[in-house]
Amino acid sequence: MADKAILTVGDQKIELPILEGTEGDRALDITKLRDQTGVVTFDPSLGNTSLCRSAITFIDGEQGVLRYRGIPIEQFTVKPNFVEAAWMLIFGRLPKREELVRFSNLLTENELLHEGVKHQFQHIPPDAPPMAILSATLSHLACYHQELLALEDEESLEAAAARLISKVRTIAAFSYRRSLGLPVNYPDPHLRYCANFLHMMFSLPYQQYIVTREVEDALNLMFILHADHEQNCSTSTVRIVGSAKANLFASCAAAVCALWGPLHGGANVEVMEMLQRIHDGGLSPEDCIREAKDKTNPFRLYGFGHRVYRNYDPRAKILKEACDKVFHQLKRKDPLLDIARKLEELALADPYFVDRRLYPNVDFYSGILLRAMGIPTNMFTVCFAIGRLPGWIAHWKEQHDDPSTKILRPRQIYTGQPKTDYTPLEKR
Repeated sequence: MADKAILTVGDQKIELPILEGTEGDRALDITKLRDQTGVVTFDPSLGNTSLCRSAITFIDGEQGVLRYRGIPIEQFTVKPNFVEAAWMLIFGRLPKREELVRFSNLLTENELLHEGVKHQFQHIPPDAPPMAILSATLSHLACYHQELLALEDEESLEAAAARLISKVRTIAAFSYRRSLGLPVNYPDPHLRYCANFLHMMFSLPYQQYIVTREVEDALNLMFILHADHEQNCSTSTVRIVGSAKANLFASCAAAVCALWGPLHGGANVEVMEMLQRIHDGGLSPEDCIREAKDKTNPFRLYGFGHRVYRNYDPRAKILKEACDKVFHQLKRKDPLLDIARKLEELALADPYFVDRRLYPNVDFYSGILLRAMGIPTNMFTVCFAIGRLPGWIAHWKEQHDDPSTKILRPRQIYTGQPKTDYTPLEKR
């Protein structure tokens, strides 16, 4: 197989090296294209452009494959442990027992917010968007951990990662309690990561929130399945900001802003709003499928199809099973889940959806699962951010450790006015 390609530009022919990944994915190396030819490539959504080389996550969209550090995502479902998965993503291998214990202890030691950070919540409107609070507070943390703004070894990186991963759930829970006018719940050092988050969200002064094993496992799964997903919008934002040598706190705060967009982190909210409209409007799933196929109908079926996956999203399969377990344990029924299951059944049997490879994605079931746990819709994207934080940190570290890293600076094709003379104000 050739290890180079020949590109013809006018009368000029140049050789482009072909780079190959460990799973056979191939890319044309165009780093010298402009120097050699004077032209650049045009790829507005970067859908055909590799931003970097990365050893963190592998996706095969055609086969519906997702692996973290080479491990299939399905293998994290037996005894889901978000803290273990987070450490592995960041440091490149599964932790030994003593490493996992040390990191877990670091999370416990750093779960409290500095009182100065806590007081800032008093100046935020109760109805402020939770993602705005999260982004601002992550940036604010840098003021209280200035010793971790320059990370030059794994020990300091682990300390910074522990602070961010631990405090992000405290920030999220505090913002939720603030929106309801409820007193904040401090973290309980005796609880595990996910149980502690739910305690801070839902415990009352006179009633401790008791987390069942099924719900705790489901939230661990939720966070693990969202922990990384290759070069998505928010992860690419981390790399772009980090390439300027911006610190980890600033880079992750920027990623939260990218995740805030409804086309990225807010997709499961749109699914839930769609299911609620279907339920309230008395539409049948059959009606919805028919309207979704009608190009003249404004109805949109959210939660089907994915930018990368052209097969069934492996995360959706796992969350569907988690929904079954949680609803069985809670002995609860949800009409929205019934609608979602029927929509999936109809879509998978309909040639229109099958031919276009429009299968359920992770957002189709994640919102229903969060809703079953009692988490409100406006906190869905915040929960996404909690899960995605280890992936952001891992990509920041990978880029930071690469000596060939340069500041990311895309090119453009200028389409404005040609050279134009300035006109004095009195002559306009």
